[in-house]
Amino acid sequence: MLQRSTLISLFLAAGLGTIAQPALGQAVAPRTLKIDSKQLEQTGLVLFKEAVYLSQFQQVEPALARVKLATQLAPKSADAWALLGGLYLSQKQVDQGISALEKSRSLNDKNAGVHFSLGSAYFSQEKYEQAAQLLTMGLKIKPDVPEALFDLGNTFYKMGKLKDAIKQYEKSLDQNEKFWPAINNIGLVHYEKGDVNRAMKQWQAAIEIDEKSGEPQLALAIATYVKGNKEEGLSLAKSALQLDGRYSKVAFLEENLWGEKLIADTKVVFATPEMQAALSELDVETDDGTAASTSKEGSETP
Repeated sequence: MLQRSTLISLFLAAGLGTIAQPALGQAVAPRTLKIDSKQLEQTGLVLFKEAVYLSQFQQVEPALARVKLATQLAPKSADAWALLGGLYLSQKQVDQGISALEKSRSLNDKNAGVHFSLGSAYFSQEKYEQAAQLLTMGLKIKPDVPEALFDLGNTFYKMGKLKDAIKQYEKSLDQNEKFWPAINNIGLVHYEKGDVNRAMKQWQAAIEIDEKSGEPQLALAIATYVKGNKEEGLSLAKSALQLDGRYSKVAFLEENLWGEKLIADTKVVFATPEMQAALSELDVETDDGTAASTSKEGSETP
């Protein structure tokens, strides 16, 4: 399970005012245009605040256009660079996002959200050492953010530091005991360590918090099958995929940090005739990208 969260709280400001037109005159002598740098900077800040407003309503393209100009007119605004970086990341333009966020960090290294966003961006590039460093720095500034603690746990997990991963997941739960993705991922760690029973307890706990979460239900189904309760495991797996058909694809499981052991066991379950029939009925894509039959309505995905 992956989850990302970056917040920038700002006030909405008034829009750009009208620009007075010059009066026509008889003078023909050329006049040198005087550029007021302070006025340009103020205009940039207004554009930035407009971009914040637009981004709150998911109007990314107009927000991006405004904040790009804002960073040119007010290049020392750390918040403008931070918003630009966040918008780039939302558009999967990771390199541009990192560049803007690093610029923001150079102007203000006390913004925990910028560190968290950079950590997430470096994680997506599989630069786990840098991700861990940035997330840790952000948590020193603001240590009570469960999502950031969760992200650091995921980073340690990918680095093979399983004890450190569990520690961060538990810290995340200290901040929010209902944060089921952390509980789910503790189960993922235990499964890779070979402790299937402890993993199952974690997934059961996650389901108790959110019974409509497909991931822990599918993981529990696979573990149940492996433990020898094949009929129950297959039934649980079918129910899980009805909740979220995306988990029928191995690539999606890998994206959500399922380890080698769990994925190998999942492939065994999916290869059974019962699950092959269920996958066809659920109208989900197979791993080769072909669509299954549509004898039933497609599964609901959040």
